[in-house]
Amino acid sequence: MAAKRFYDESGSNPEQPNEKRMRTIPSFASVIGEVVMGNFFQNFCSVLEPMLRKVVNEEVENGLRCRKLRSITRSPSLRIQALEPQPPSTLKLIFTKPLSLPIFTGTKIVDPENNPLQIIIVDTSGDQMVPASITSSIKVEIVVLDGDFPRGDGDKWSSEEFEKNIVRERTGKRPLLTGELNVTVRDGFGPVGDIEFTDNSSWIRSRKFRLGARVVGQGSSGQIVKIGEAMTEAFVVKDHRGELYKKHHPPSLQDEVWRLEKIGKDGAFHKKLSSRGIYTVQDFLKLSTVDPSELRKTLGVGMSEKMWEVTLKHARTCTMGTKLYASHGPNHTVIMNPICQVIKAVINGQTYTNRDLTTLNRAYIEGWIKEAYLNWNSLEEIDGLVNEPALLTQGNHIVDQTIVRSFQQHAFLTGGSMEGASVRNGDECNDEQWVVNSAGSVWSPIGVRYNLSESSSDGDLQQVRSFNLDD
Repeated sequence: MAAKRFYDESGSNPEQPNEKRMRTIPSFASVIGEVVMGNFFQNFCSVLEPMLRKVVNEEVENGLRCRKLRSITRSPSLRIQALEPQPPSTLKLIFTKPLSLPIFTGTKIVDPENNPLQIIIVDTSGDQMVPASITSSIKVEIVVLDGDFPRGDGDKWSSEEFEKNIVRERTGKRPLLTGELNVTVRDGFGPVGDIEFTDNSSWIRSRKFRLGARVVGQGSSGQIVKIGEAMTEAFVVKDHRGELYKKHHPPSLQDEVWRLEKIGKDGAFHKKLSSRGIYTVQDFLKLSTVDPSELRKTLGVGMSEKMWEVTLKHARTCTMGTKLYASHGPNHTVIMNPICQVIKAVINGQTYTNRDLTTLNRAYIEGWIKEAYLNWNSLEEIDGLVNEPALLTQGNHIVDQTIVRSFQQHAFLTGGSMEGASVRNGDECNDEQWVVNSAGSVWSPIGVRYNLSESSSDGDLQQVRSFNLDD
């Protein structure tokens, strides 16, 4: 029987652990230690990383700030503004004239004289705004503002409030304002180019826009100067289709009559005037001169006195031009402007200006004017400037520039009072036929009596010496 193999005590120490067994099977304590240590480092890094980022950012910003300050202090032109607070500026942009209203989309924006808009820089430090003397050039931007801005004090606002109230185009629409929106102001003056709206103002709450102007760059000198923004009055922008019905200010003689205020296109007044043969502003004004009561009657009671005054006032702003019209008779020629107002007359070879005509027999003048009105197309047309104001031949007043004299129809006009009488065509009036009675009245052979005042003189009657009126 083989003997048992005993452990060789000479080759190893029985008290030492087995090295091979320790390498393959780690102890429980070592595993726990490694886990704890790993968690510690992970948590530590997650906490340390934000702190390190913050410190690095602060150091970078401090370095950049110090570098920027050093560059500013090296610039003499900006040193004062960078280091010292500046007082409020008294310089301001303004539009020199208001806008021509109404404004339609797709139409050039101009002033009331149809000239381009202009922007200037003014100094508001005194009691009145005065143009500022600025040699540098400044770039100005034209913008659209809400019509409700500014609220409260209309002369004061901040640049932030101005920016906040700029109106942009609607989603999917073209830019609200197009054209030459950047203006260069040189020597305190800048003309605005062609600009126009592409959308109406009905979609914002105020239903109105304003035009604004603000400085967007420095002048050529490089200095930073605060200049206040400019702003127009609030206005409505209408769709271009409404321009077809636009009232003209001032109207022209050839404008259709519905271009006048209170007369709508194809409305009741328009139809009444058309039925009377009044199609243009010139037709309207001619009848208002020859027979204003007939014109008023044509419009009817639907037009109030206030509306009538507005319409007539608008019509009378019409530009007359230089054309004159001559009506010829057997012994007279009457020169009129385009609306039947008498400029002068030639009677029996003697010329009477509009001032002299106030002393002639009014009935004859009115007869000639009415005849000319009825035969207007046969009158002789003359080109020339009118140096004297016209004499109105009908209505309740004679207008001679700013002098208004009341009169009654069918009467001679002198410095004294007058009474009317009917006059027949073909009557002859000679100075030998005048009769003066004891009461101080003067009778003419055609039935017109003068009641002479104390200021009357023989000279008042010399202007009507010997003429024949037989047409």
